[in-house]
Amino acid sequence: MDAAPRRAGPPDLDALVSLRAQMFEAMGVAGADTSWLANAHGWFSARLDDPAYGIFVVEQDGSVVACAMGAVRDAAPSPGAPAGRDVLVSNVCTTAAHRGRGHGRAAFEAVMTWAASTGVGRVELMATEDGRSLYERAGFTPTAHPALRATLD
Repeated sequence: MDAAPRRAGPPDLDALVSLRAQMFEAMGVAGADTSWLANAHGWFSARLDDPAYGIFVVEQDGSVVACAMGAVRDAAPSPGAPAGRDVLVSNVCTTAAHRGRGHGRAAFEAVMTWAASTGVGRVELMATEDGRSLYERAGFTPTAHPALRATLD
């Protein structure tokens, strides 16, 4: 690996959007509507400097090849999160040509270090089968209540 993970900056916006698209493609999530790409660009741009978000990239040979992000979420206190907040880890992705070299793990670990610095006591993520072993090695365990989703019209 050429560089250690670093916080993403404005020059990384196109790479963040591209990696997000590649992540969805690898998951088999496709859609004809590509308007989300411009929306994603604006979304990342608005959050790069927001302290509630930790967005990290890894470069090789001068190009961003992996990313990961965390977001502090506000939630009502619960038995699993007595203070009421948690961190959602998402967008962990590596370009297909660079997978298996530790770049995604490095970006993920940078997010976990950032998450620990927030003072929040719980981290959550949704894993693909490909990523599950990485997250389990980091201490994540399946929950009894998987996420359900609905689209609002």
